[in-house]
Amino acid sequence: MSDSCSKETQIAFQLYGITKQILPKFERCTGISQSRLELLHKLYEVDEISQTALQKEVNIDRAAVTRHLKQLEDKEIVTRRKNPEDNRITFVRLTDQGRNRIVAYQEEKQLFITKVLKDFKEEERSVLLDMLTRIQHNIDQI
Repeated sequence: MSDSCSKETQIAFQLYGITKQILPKFERCTGISQSRLELLHKLYEVDEISQTALQKEVNIDRAAVTRHLKQLEDKEIVTRRKNPEDNRITFVRLTDQGRNRIVAYQEEKQLFITKVLKDFKEEERSVLLDMLTRIQHNIDQI
């Protein structure tokens, strides 16, 4: 990056670069995408939930949720069933195998986060979190 770029531009490029790198590395390290992990985590919190409610909870588009759930169902991590009273509603739940896998995924996620924040002191982590929260707030305002 050129020295003529403003600090603000350098920060924006740095954030963009981190964003491009983190998701594929996260998936390689944990064995699961962040969006699938979010789905599984939400399912872990409930006994059963409608697919529509799940989609709204994790804020992932409907087609992607359906695709993720189909693949997770093929791996016997989740089960889906139609509501007997209204065939348009599909209920989703974790299988026992899925409940066991989410625990392992969470451990892998924590290991990944530990590696990402290696050599950061607790105070630095707090300052970074505050800065990123403020950036997120500013983005939300745009």
